[in-house]
Amino acid sequence: MQTEDASRGLTLLKKGQKGIIHAIFSRFGLVLVLLILQVLIPFGLFQWFEEYLPHIFGATVLLTFVLVIVFLNMNSRINPTVKITWLMVIMLLPVFGALFFVYIQSDLGHRVVKRYMNQVISETKTCIPQEKTVIERLEAENPGAASLARYVARSGCHPVYDGTAVTYFPLGEKKFEEMLRQLEAAKHFIFMEYFIVDEGIMWGRILEILAKKAAEGVEVRFMYDGTCEFALLPRDYPKRLKALGIKCRVFAPVTPFVSTHYNYRDHRKILVIDGHTAFNGGVNLADEYINRKEKFGHWKDTAVMLKGEAVKSFTLMFLQMWGSGGKEEREKFLSYPTGRAERAKGYVIPYGDCPLDEDRLGERVYMDILNRSTRQVHVMMPYLILDGEMETAIKFAAERGVEVVILLPGIPDKAIPYALAKTHYASLLESGVKIYEYTPGFVHAKVFVGDGREAVVGTINLDYRSLYHHFECATYLYGVDCIPRIEKDFKETLAKCRQVTMETVRGEKLRVKLTGCLMKVFAPLM
Repeated sequence: MQTEDASRGLTLLKKGQKGIIHAIFSRFGLVLVLLILQVLIPFGLFQWFEEYLPHIFGATVLLTFVLVIVFLNMNSRINPTVKITWLMVIMLLPVFGALFFVYIQSDLGHRVVKRYMNQVISETKTCIPQEKTVIERLEAENPGAASLARYVARSGCHPVYDGTAVTYFPLGEKKFEEMLRQLEAAKHFIFMEYFIVDEGIMWGRILEILAKKAAEGVEVRFMYDGTCEFALLPRDYPKRLKALGIKCRVFAPVTPFVSTHYNYRDHRKILVIDGHTAFNGGVNLADEYINRKEKFGHWKDTAVMLKGEAVKSFTLMFLQMWGSGGKEEREKFLSYPTGRAERAKGYVIPYGDCPLDEDRLGERVYMDILNRSTRQVHVMMPYLILDGEMETAIKFAAERGVEVVILLPGIPDKAIPYALAKTHYASLLESGVKIYEYTPGFVHAKVFVGDGREAVVGTINLDYRSLYHHFECATYLYGVDCIPRIEKDFKETLAKCRQVTMETVRGEKLRVKLTGCLMKVFAPLM
């Protein structure tokens, strides 16, 4: 390992000093000013046409009434909890609430993305064929898991695989160590897709390897979400990476135009090496994820490494989001040998969740595990902002006698989501759900384990953003060797937690209770 100074990254990519002047005269400042202007313009128009205000308000009240009737008769495509939120917004903001709803429903700004994703999903539906013998064996072992596999497959090209070895990492630093080893061994291509990238020891060390591999002729592609450009990285970062031979793209960069597209972020974390090795989980590329920088105490995160057949699905997911090359490119990269792991037990399904279709895949996989489990469901999550369906599924599992244990942060990263999580505590506890908070710090892991035989490790949180608004991905595991290791890690982490009881709920700070109550109605919009 090189020194910390060296591993902060190459000089070419240093961001430079930040400050108020930098913020004002940067793209961030320009975007902020233009967004404020676009919000203020309607108010100016109302002042300009002041004499027509009675007519305007009358028309808005009529529109509000019509929308309320439409909501009450709307089909199930909109979640009931979301309906209530929109009704409250429309009633509280009679002038702008209805217009805001119409604007959101207009799909302004992401129609092109929606059209593209639907086309790609349609084109790639069968590009990785399902091996019939694999699904038949899973059916024989567990019909419920096979039914889930068939449901996952209908939303995209997400077959179930055997012949895949899975390694579980209980901490970000463990994943980081293995990432470096695997990156150093790359010979053909490296694909990376991450939500957060921030300069420091972790990204600096990875970047040095990527630059070296690019110089050796390895094809290196790197993609990150546009929120990084807004808050963490300079706007010309793709050009700087290009100078190192690294192909880089930004998903949904923030631009000076109001668009519903900004609500849909690329929250995935994917690393694919040479088509035979893939990483997935909650770990982003920043120093807090490997506990080299303390933010909110000790950072607890998890990840998995796949070696074998199932890596193909992560290769495809990356290419789908990368957005170019078409069929020839997909065939090229999917043709690299995966190196079947003959001794690997169990079944693996890598899958991606897309907010632009009608399938709430991430939520339904979790709910299916809850509904089929008979002994225990163990959950690690950073956030707990539930809709009515998910809360009912969790409570019903506990009421059936299933031991449902949810492990959450003891030190929150955000005050409002923390307060919102606590609004669910009393109801869950009454149904027999056990809730624990990780006293050393913040839990960022997204882990779901049912009956000690099936599990999900990925990027999907139990909140509205993950379940409804983000591009997400995860790895479903059934009967694989690492599931006992996941259970062991859960129990070891649980030993460092404090249990939540009705007494602690009643003794919660008034400020937290009020924040949760006031913000709960708006939770689906957060």
